[in-house]
Amino acid sequence: MSHAHFHAQSSARRFGGAPEDYLAIHQWFDATKEMWADARHRALRHHSQGIFECERQFGVTIPNSAGKDVPVRLIGEQHVME
Repeated sequence: MSHAHFHAQSSARRFGGAPEDYLAIHQWFDATKEMWADARHRALRHHSQGIFECERQFGVTIPNSAGKDVPVRLIGEQHVME
């Protein structure tokens, strides 16, 4: 996956709700593309410490539009795995 939008679509399929529910988290992971627009950007957030930092940034869970609380750590793990 190369764009936060596609990660967000994947999250919506996996956790329910709409892609917009997850977009901010996936954009946060990929914000480092501002420095390196290639695979090197992954060195800064695409690991377990980055996932825990994401959880500190967004909270332990986020509500999606389907009314379900989704653990941010699971969203981060999905992003890194993809």
